[in-house]
Amino acid sequence: MNTLANDTFLRALRREPTEYTPIWLMRQAGRYLPEYNATRRRAGNFLALCKTPELACEVTLQPLERYPLDAAILFSDILTIPDAMGLGLYFAEGEGPKFERPVRDEAAVKQLAVPDPSGELRYVTDAVRTIRGALAGRVPLIGFSGSPWTLACYMVEGGASDDFREIKTMLYRRPDLLTRILDVNADAVAAYLDAQIEAGAQALMIFDSWGGVLADGAYQRFSLEPMRRVIASLKRRVDEPLIVFTKGGGAWLEEMAGIGCDAIGVDWTVNLGRARARVGDRVALQGNLDPMALMAGPEQVRAEAIRVLDDFGAPADGAGHVFNLGHGISQFTPPDNVAVLAETVHAHGRRLRKGGASASSL
Repeated sequence: MNTLANDTFLRALRREPTEYTPIWLMRQAGRYLPEYNATRRRAGNFLALCKTPELACEVTLQPLERYPLDAAILFSDILTIPDAMGLGLYFAEGEGPKFERPVRDEAAVKQLAVPDPSGELRYVTDAVRTIRGALAGRVPLIGFSGSPWTLACYMVEGGASDDFREIKTMLYRRPDLLTRILDVNADAVAAYLDAQIEAGAQALMIFDSWGGVLADGAYQRFSLEPMRRVIASLKRRVDEPLIVFTKGGGAWLEEMAGIGCDAIGVDWTVNLGRARARVGDRVALQGNLDPMALMAGPEQVRAEAIRVLDDFGAPADGAGHVFNLGHGISQFTPPDNVAVLAETVHAHGRRLRKGGASASSL
């Protein structure tokens, strides 16, 4: 495999010294880029784009051609695992992902099985290999999965939800059924991420998109514990750094830092300086600009990026920061603002390391 020309992102995750703050963006290959939309039209639909390794590679690389980003992330979807379980994934126009066969009773739960990463999910590992080759050591490649809980939300609800009524009813009425789903999902996520590492991914991220909808206590049992199981399984076999991101998980940062991950992604509701004080030197932090800040003018984008960097403060031994958004980039983002963001993060990150000016004096 290629030697990395830029390993700043990986060093930050390992809380090693870096010359500047590295940046990548959740959903950085997406609908805000006209070239992505052109490739998606060629593919015919979103699932075809995900399941064609050459096209997945093409869109993965597109943001790197525009911006000085420090990592690429596999272009795929978090619902690949339940799709491979035979639940009938499809995308309804204007409604997002749907499943033809939601998992809501004992019979459906009993039928669940861990999909073979080299079988039903081979298109994902083929994409990882293709992207890793095309990157040629330029920057690291991030592999990812949805968390066991987040996958379960879609599997039980049958799609996106405003109130999570179906899965929360199961949680309170039949926690045994939900536990069985989460056990299968945890084994599936571990096998899936392990296969991505085997194919060439150099870091991993678990997207716990819906962990924040859980009550305290339920979060620890039904979201955090399955992720801990996944990480424990992976860490027995791989050394690559692993990021966990629970949207809405600011109340549980200390507990998240204790499950074996190398970094925690935080959303825009969390002050990075206070988060850094809470987790200490146990993990690196990733985040956390409000994606809507990118809708403003260039000067406001610069100011907000500097504010986030200053919130974290100057990196020190044992502390790592990867700049990112607090959630995925919006399809309505002006592409030129991303260029402003990346340049500002790199430049001000260098100033911070030299004891330079803060946002208030710039």
